[in-house]
Amino acid sequence: MNGTSQPVAFKSDPDGAVIALIDGQSCTTPCEYELKRGKDSMATFTRQGYKPAKVYIQSRTGGATFGNIIAGGIIGGVVDGSNGASNHLYPNPVYVRLVPVDSTAEPVLLDKKGGVISTVAEYNAKVEADVLKGLEGQGLYPKGGAATAVSGQQ
Repeated sequence: MNGTSQPVAFKSDPDGAVIALIDGQSCTTPCEYELKRGKDSMATFTRQGYKPAKVYIQSRTGGATFGNIIAGGIIGGVVDGSNGASNHLYPNPVYVRLVPVDSTAEPVLLDKKGGVISTVAEYNAKVEADVLKGLEGQGLYPKGGAATAVSGQQ
């Protein structure tokens, strides 16, 4: 019911970071891309004078799945589940406060209002196994790499 793509906004503090997505797309913040709801991704933020930050983008099952089954029957629910239409991508926006290279602070993930969610490393550690497995399935990450990955070391 949501379609198979979702607009995902990329923001940085300060603006002007280059975003490189694992599939080869890139832009300069603030920017936005349509990404597939059922596919995990990864964005790397870089800006001269700042530490790079890699953020995993996780495809999560949406709460609309049950409603889709009611509205579209079992077949509608299966179709939406198989093509990712019932999923949503998180975080959205992918908003990162970068830190200067000489700082001891860590880049942080921000919500859409600029409030701190967590450090990028803490967020990535929570979703890493799932996202890397998804990226392996898409052929965007080396087979077996997800099983041996260490957060922040890719």
